[in-house]
Amino acid sequence: MMENFTNLAINPTKMYGGANGNKIGIVYKNETYMLKFPPKAKKNPALNYSNSCMSEYVACHIFEALGFETQETVLGLYNDKVTVACKDFEVNGFLLKDFAHLKNTILDSEQNGYGTELTDILNTIQEQRLLPPDRLKAFFWKMFIGDALLGNFDRHNGNWGFLVNATTGEAKIAPIFDCGSCLYPQLDDDKMAFVLRSEEELTTRIFVFPTSSVQLDNKKINYAQFLMETDNEDCLRALADLSGKIDMQKIKAIIEDTPSITATQKKFFTKIIEVRKELILDRALAHHRSAAMTSKRGLPPYQ
Repeated sequence: MMENFTNLAINPTKMYGGANGNKIGIVYKNETYMLKFPPKAKKNPALNYSNSCMSEYVACHIFEALGFETQETVLGLYNDKVTVACKDFEVNGFLLKDFAHLKNTILDSEQNGYGTELTDILNTIQEQRLLPPDRLKAFFWKMFIGDALLGNFDRHNGNWGFLVNATTGEAKIAPIFDCGSCLYPQLDDDKMAFVLRSEEELTTRIFVFPTSSVQLDNKKINYAQFLMETDNEDCLRALADLSGKIDMQKIKAIIEDTPSITATQKKFFTKIIEVRKELILDRALAHHRSAAMTSKRGLPPYQ
């Protein structure tokens, strides 16, 4: 059963950015949450609103199951519309600064903060002084692998970043947040059922789209192709590490326990994650393990 947020107090001091849907601050269980409302489904006229709230909830819980610190999410209703409440993590003097802000501090960067060319992102990670570069680089690649598993088409420089305390000088990586672009939020039940019936439609959503927002040579990265072809050792290390943490039984339980989700959505989410794991992550990892054995180049084992 979902929570009802309709009559909860609104926190007027909290105002949130972002382009996907309206947002207000509410007080839930004596703490501030950002209440996100689903945007219109621009690519699917048959769907009044996208399923981004469901995607946000399911994807955040899966990221948590993979070992990431993740924003707490709660599904509920607001005036009979399904919404997702996301716990505000700007507490105890910490403020959110997205990666774009950090990128703008790198004076020799070829792009502005929101430019998503991979080479420029990795250069920023190496040159910045906020956090140890190796730690930040490991996080970036693990997040990239998690997004590949969940089909996130919108992980740009404005929706991941850091919590910074100007008083104490502390800085830490922010929890994973803004996952509403995972798991094909513009598909309604009829289209999900159609994809499940069609091997061609299913494989297209594995090997063709969605692509990552991160670009390589000014072209959005195709997750499956990139992970098969890359020789980036940090990426391959993240692939091996995160692959060893994927527990499909836990993921199925998360999907099964999601309130007010339809039987078709449950079947679709489960199937698409299983297939993306098998044909993108497992396939790429097996390929690189084979290549490593041939070249005697080590690749980290499952953790």
